[in-house]
Amino acid sequence: MSVSASPSPDSSTRPAVSPFALNVAVAIYLMALCNQTFWGHLFRIFEGHTVTALIFAAAIWALTFLVIAFIAVRRAQKPVLVALLLIAAITSYYMDALGVVIDRDMIQNAATTTVAESKHLITPAFLLHVLLYGVLPSAVVLWVRIRRTGIWRSLAGWTLVNSLATALVIGLLFSNYKDFSSVLREDKELLASVQPLAPISGAVRYVRMLMKSRDIVLQPTGTDAKAGPYLAAATKPVLLVIVAGETGRAASWSLGGYGRETNPELAKRDIAYFSDVSSCGTATATSLPCMFSPLTRAEYSYEAGLSHENLLDVMARAGFKVEWWDNNTGNKGIAARLPSRFMTAVDGAEFCTPECIDAVFLKRLQDTAATITQNTVIVLHQIGSHGPSYWLRYPADREVFKPTCQTPEVMECSAEEIVNAYDNTIAYTDWFLAQVIDMLDGQDRVIPAMFYVSDHGESLGENGIYLHGTPYFMAPTEQTHVPMVLWMAERYQAALGLPQDCLKERQAKPASHDNVFSTILGMADISTTARDDALDLAAGCRARGS
Repeated sequence: MSVSASPSPDSSTRPAVSPFALNVAVAIYLMALCNQTFWGHLFRIFEGHTVTALIFAAAIWALTFLVIAFIAVRRAQKPVLVALLLIAAITSYYMDALGVVIDRDMIQNAATTTVAESKHLITPAFLLHVLLYGVLPSAVVLWVRIRRTGIWRSLAGWTLVNSLATALVIGLLFSNYKDFSSVLREDKELLASVQPLAPISGAVRYVRMLMKSRDIVLQPTGTDAKAGPYLAAATKPVLLVIVAGETGRAASWSLGGYGRETNPELAKRDIAYFSDVSSCGTATATSLPCMFSPLTRAEYSYEAGLSHENLLDVMARAGFKVEWWDNNTGNKGIAARLPSRFMTAVDGAEFCTPECIDAVFLKRLQDTAATITQNTVIVLHQIGSHGPSYWLRYPADREVFKPTCQTPEVMECSAEEIVNAYDNTIAYTDWFLAQVIDMLDGQDRVIPAMFYVSDHGESLGENGIYLHGTPYFMAPTEQTHVPMVLWMAERYQAALGLPQDCLKERQAKPASHDNVFSTILGMADISTTARDDALDLAAGCRARGS
């Protein structure tokens, strides 16, 4: 007895569409419902010229359709469409809700983050958004049937559709070439907000960046590095603590004129506070390696950074014992050739409930300082003010400003609650740095100094932007203006021949992460041709003090 195959029970009830119609529908859906920020930028830029705005939008839709039609082919069509829908749902949430641009640098930052950091961005609001805007339309795409044709007919249709889509993109853009070309040149935030084309472009650029860096040969930096005369003559070990701050924006530091008293402790200490400092980037993955690099922001790139030894390598070559201690997302390759450790509850269980706050550094730092026998550099990579869960960055008994935002979904909080929570992180960093200074000053075994600078700043809702990572060309100053602090014990100033008052004369002048490499080499009296006098903020001070 033969048994004939029966059709799928629901095949007759599932609607059937052509591949072309499905691609058109998905392109319309993406453009209409996943591009809220794009539409806002578009009508702002073309204010009063609605028809021109719609023509430009039509060109972007045609480009989106062209990308879909080019890659969503035959058996790959549904997987590609589902992937695009999910990507757009994820990235549109961060773009529309937080103002976060998903470009190459942001993808790099995401790829190098930790679970502890990223979990705060996976909120109920995010999951609901992805469900409604990504999962449900993906389910519709998977549900419908596609009317297939033969391979040669499909190839002819694919060629014709792509040719017509290309012609449509070009034709629409050239219908008003003068205005559209100007917008594309000068209003880069418009294209940066197109979902999912912008993040896909960023991902492609990130992969290309990784491929270009595979065969990089490390070039030595400062091969002539050695102790200068003051360092060589020091009668005790020099201990330099470099605090790599996280997400500290200068706009919220009272030392720089902020109206709230967020730096009461540092204000009582004899420090130099540099009030006009620009960061190298707006996200840790770029700023952190850049500020330890011998390269300036104009020279720095991921590939160039990997191809050069950095500040810590040079200091190790000059005879310093160098260690990296981390309470954040890792050293981003800066300490690849040096000892590095993550802080855990073993270093202070009372400071790690549920996540370690920066006081976890203090006991180990005190114990280490008490046993040092050679010149030493210790880098403390803070968790600092990392958002969006600002309230987890300080203990409850140090909540100075109230009420505070107690959820990572900052959009649900008032502006006052967000600012209060963030300002508490700055006040806690102020307390932490003061503790480091007092501990070092009280340790007679060493000749101590501390250098602090934040990697980048933070947006707290100004102009609808939250967090950080905005492309530098369009980043607000809240993300690029960072605090920098220098403290040297009196015995450090005397032993190294470097009066702190001289540096204070320069603290109001413009500076940047470009100055970090040479300034630290200068203040440590490391002699090397890698140090640039023009970038060393201490240059000339030692001669004056000698």
